[in-house]
Amino acid sequence: MTSEPVQFGVVGGGAWGTALAQLLAADGAPIRLWAREADVVETINREHRNSLFLPSAALSPSLHATGNLADMAGLNALLIVVPVPYLRPILADLPEADTPLIFCSKGMEANSFAFPVDIARDIFPNRPLAVLSGPTFAHEVAAGLPTAITLAAEDRDSAEQLAHALARPHFRPYVSTDLIGAEIGGAVKNILAIACGIVDGAGLGLNARAALISRGFAEMTRFGLARGAQAETLAGLAGLGDLVLTCTSSNSRNFALGQGLGRGISAAELMADRRTIAEGAFSAPVVAAAAEADNIDMPITATVACLIAGETNVADAIQALLSRPLRPEGR
Repeated sequence: MTSEPVQFGVVGGGAWGTALAQLLAADGAPIRLWAREADVVETINREHRNSLFLPSAALSPSLHATGNLADMAGLNALLIVVPVPYLRPILADLPEADTPLIFCSKGMEANSFAFPVDIARDIFPNRPLAVLSGPTFAHEVAAGLPTAITLAAEDRDSAEQLAHALARPHFRPYVSTDLIGAEIGGAVKNILAIACGIVDGAGLGLNARAALISRGFAEMTRFGLARGAQAETLAGLAGLGDLVLTCTSSNSRNFALGQGLGRGISAAELMADRRTIAEGAFSAPVVAAAAEADNIDMPITATVACLIAGETNVADAIQALLSRPLRPEGR
């Protein structure tokens, strides 16, 4: 990266990708946004709105959308905001470069148990990588409301350079070198948000939700430490901070999905014909399988995975969790 102003591109035209593009374009900086959907590209360029994924945000005229990944060439850094199940082929089609990729998607790839940076290392072994993760609702970031977030890169100098380039008066990145911790926090909190939504939808009360957040954070910590994450990352913005946000608001797609499950609606029905993705629905079975393979105890995650797969119902799942043997709190 140079000392000149960083020219960013954003790959992924969903709500979060659009919000990040608007954040960077709000001061008139030219920003390129790649979107898969032709109608999203057209309405952003013609009406300066993403009416499909982020209808509340008026977008800067300096934000230009494209459906051609080749248009992302020549930029200083790319923010990658593609859902993990679709990430690998899109990365493979990116123009070759040595500029940083900043991953903003949350989840693990099925079968490989790879996080976004792992997938990127397969395709770009020598390209600088970073992770941007934390408590963020897209519509608030696009509206310029105060936000703090974790920016993790492989070395501290790179993290600081990227953080300074991304920072805005209302958007404050805190730097880290713990990429895996930032990725694990983001992936697991989405699963726990579904669980908290189930508690809310089933009318189990605030005591139950507080207990679930606490015990869910214990699961996140066990999984993270076993995979080399730093405890302070998991207790920070990318872990606990993001967990608290998404577990307490129906603005979270994951929480809203859980609410529907708690009210007795099947996951298949809730996710049918939806163009917006509750990432936790894809992450739950993958993280549960990875935890089982590594002999890591994650009962809440496993329960959410079973509910998503239609292998149990809410009443039986709750009974199974409440019937687990008593144990010391630290385990």
